[in-house]
Amino acid sequence: MRHSKAMHLLQAGVNLIYIRDFLGHASVITTERYAKADSEIKRKAIEKASHNFLPDKKYSKKEKSEMLTWLKTII
Repeated sequence: MRHSKAMHLLQAGVNLIYIRDFLGHASVITTERYAKADSEIKRKAIEKASHNFLPDKKYSKKEKSEMLTWLKTII
Protein backbone atom coordinates (compact mmCIF):
# COMPACT_ATOMS: atom_id res chain seq x y z
CA MET A 1 0.00 0.00 0.00
CA ARG A 2 2.80 2.41 0.85
CA HIS A 3 4.56 1.73 -2.43
CA SER A 4 1.37 2.22 -4.46
CA LYS A 5 0.54 5.46 -2.64
CA ALA A 6 4.06 6.78 -3.20
CA MET A 7 3.91 5.91 -6.90
CA HIS A 8 0.51 7.60 -7.31
CA LEU A 9 1.76 10.74 -5.56
CA LEU A 10 4.83 10.83 -7.81
CA GLN A 11 2.72 10.39 -10.93
CA ALA A 12 0.48 13.23 -9.75
CA GLY A 13 3.54 15.50 -9.62
CA VAL A 14 3.86 15.76 -5.83
CA ASN A 15 7.32 16.90 -4.73
CA LEU A 16 9.59 14.11 -3.50
CA ILE A 17 10.20 15.97 -0.22
CA TYR A 18 6.47 15.90 0.62
CA ILE A 19 6.31 12.20 -0.22
CA ARG A 20 9.31 11.59 2.05
CA ASP A 21 7.55 13.33 4.90
CA PHE A 22 4.28 11.50 4.21
CA LEU A 23 6.02 8.11 4.27
CA GLY A 24 8.15 9.01 7.28
CA HIS A 25 11.50 8.39 5.63
CA ALA A 26 14.51 9.89 7.38
CA SER A 27 16.24 10.58 4.07
CA VAL A 28 14.95 11.61 0.65
CA ILE A 29 17.40 9.07 -0.79
CA THR A 30 15.13 6.31 0.48
CA THR A 31 12.15 7.98 -1.19
CA GLU A 32 14.02 8.38 -4.49
CA ARG A 33 13.75 4.63 -4.99
CA TYR A 34 10.13 5.14 -5.94
CA ALA A 35 11.06 7.73 -8.57
CA LYS A 36 13.71 5.44 -10.03
CA ALA A 37 11.21 2.59 -10.32
CA ASP A 38 8.69 4.53 -12.40
CA SER A 39 9.47 4.28 -16.11
CA GLU A 40 6.78 6.86 -16.99
CA ILE A 41 8.51 9.48 -14.85
CA LYS A 42 11.83 8.61 -16.51
CA ARG A 43 10.29 8.95 -19.98
CA LYS A 44 8.79 12.36 -19.17
CA ALA A 45 12.07 13.61 -17.69
CA ILE A 46 14.00 12.50 -20.78
CA GLU A 47 11.48 14.14 -23.11
CA LYS A 48 11.63 17.37 -21.11
CA ALA A 49 15.44 17.40 -21.06
CA SER A 50 15.82 16.46 -24.72
CA HIS A 51 14.57 19.87 -25.83
CA ASN A 52 17.73 21.35 -24.31
CA PHE A 53 20.07 19.02 -26.21
CA LEU A 54 18.54 18.16 -29.54
CA PRO A 55 18.97 20.73 -32.30
CA ASP A 56 15.89 22.26 -33.90
CA LYS A 57 17.43 22.41 -37.37
CA LYS A 58 17.94 19.50 -39.75
CA TYR A 59 21.40 18.72 -40.99
CA SER A 60 22.27 18.56 -44.67
CA LYS A 61 23.66 15.37 -46.19
CA LYS A 62 27.09 16.97 -46.29
CA GLU A 63 26.94 17.93 -42.61
CA LYS A 64 25.80 14.41 -41.67
CA SER A 65 28.64 12.89 -43.67
CA GLU A 66 31.20 15.19 -42.06
CA MET A 67 29.85 14.36 -38.60
CA LEU A 68 30.04 10.60 -39.24
CA THR A 69 33.58 10.96 -40.57
CA TRP A 70 34.59 12.93 -37.48
CA LEU A 71 32.94 10.41 -35.13
CA LYS A 72 34.80 7.55 -36.81
CA THR A 73 38.11 9.32 -36.19
CA ILE A 74 37.55 9.51 -32.43
CA ILE A 75 36.60 5.85 -31.93
